[in-house]
Amino acid sequence: MAAPRSWVLWSFCCRGSSRVLLGCRLPGLRSSWPRGPLGARPLSQEKRATETHFGFETVSEEEKGGKVYQVFESVAKKYDVMNDMMSLGIHRIWKDLLLWKMRPFPGTQLLDVAGGTGDIAFRFLNYVQAQHQRKEKRQLRAQQNLSWEEIAKKYQNEEDSLDGSHVMVCDINKEMLKIGKQKARARGYKAGLAWVVGDAEELPFDDDKFDVYTIAFGIRNVTHIDQALQEAHRVLKPGGRFLCLEFSQVNNPLVSRLYDVYSFQVIPVLGEVIAGDWKSYQYLVESIRQFPSQEEFKEMIEDAGFQKVTYENLTSGIVAIHSGFKL
Repeated sequence: MAAPRSWVLWSFCCRGSSRVLLGCRLPGLRSSWPRGPLGARPLSQEKRATETHFGFETVSEEEKGGKVYQVFESVAKKYDVMNDMMSLGIHRIWKDLLLWKMRPFPGTQLLDVAGGTGDIAFRFLNYVQAQHQRKEKRQLRAQQNLSWEEIAKKYQNEEDSLDGSHVMVCDINKEMLKIGKQKARARGYKAGLAWVVGDAEELPFDDDKFDVYTIAFGIRNVTHIDQALQEAHRVLKPGGRFLCLEFSQVNNPLVSRLYDVYSFQVIPVLGEVIAGDWKSYQYLVESIRQFPSQEEFKEMIEDAGFQKVTYENLTSGIVAIHSGFKL
């Protein structure tokens, strides 16, 4: 999600709830004005260049960041419940599939952007811990002479159970991060997990830092998607992977009609009944319709510098997993 630029607050869960204030890296400015003769640009072009969409509404780029922030601040407390209601629970399967496509290796450094509630981060930690446990079981079978004390000690070391893997959750919305931290404490996640307030368009990380970058149902809310993709490319190590889970444009005519009816007539009503917020969920539905097609988005990822870009449709094309490599 995109919002007005600000200082970035780092909050590390893996060492308690201490917070450290850091300055963020400012990427070089990019000029996007179309120039006419003698470098002049008409007023109408300047107006169009500063406008964007907020759902089906046309707003200035400066307005959109604030409006999106307010939407997610409003829905944060009911976000998980509404995800289950809106998708009939299928969003959990989509996120599981994203992890299976990632298949993180021991020591993977993951950046999950717009992941404030922790859904991808928790799945990542579960995945690498399960990998570690399988490895431990194989080793224990090969060392039958270990005592019970030695076996228990192997399973008690939480840091070692991640094999050096780590996930950084980055979200611009403090309320979403607050919910994620509460869930992490309730579920006992401590090691290998950190939280940071940051903008997808100006990530507060050094170049070539992460092995994997994920963003699930978040990139459509960014004001400048192309800039967010360039930032994803910048912070990934050479050989790093980009993985994006996002709603797509349904090609099947029957599924598309049913999907439209459910989206525009049912989801906003659910938002009003469950979260007391019709307008926010109306925006979320409209933002899905404004997102580029699978092929258009694939081209945007390639333009950002990624190679071997593919997409995989899920659930009759309702969502897609886009992936690419930084070579």
